[in-house]
Amino acid sequence: MDTDFVVKVTPEGQIELPSEIQAQLHPGDKYKVSVTENSIVLKKIQQPLTWAELSRRIEELGPDPNEPTPQEISEMVKEVRRERRSQV
Repeated sequence: MDTDFVVKVTPEGQIELPSEIQAQLHPGDKYKVSVTENSIVLKKIQQPLTWAELSRRIEELGPDPNEPTPQEISEMVKEVRRERRSQV
């Protein structure tokens, strides 16, 4: 999303953010702030995925209906081995 917004600084020195920006902010998010003479840029710091979060996401997805069974995997391995032997 590349959209420009006009924001205002309050007398207390705070920035009033439009609701479109506020909707993208979540408690605990961290941002890197880069300051130059004419600009202030906020870039979200991507937090590394924890093992617990990865496990939760996988569990949430449920089993893969296209996952081959151990028998099917065994057959695929045998087929590849036969093909490789026939190429020699």
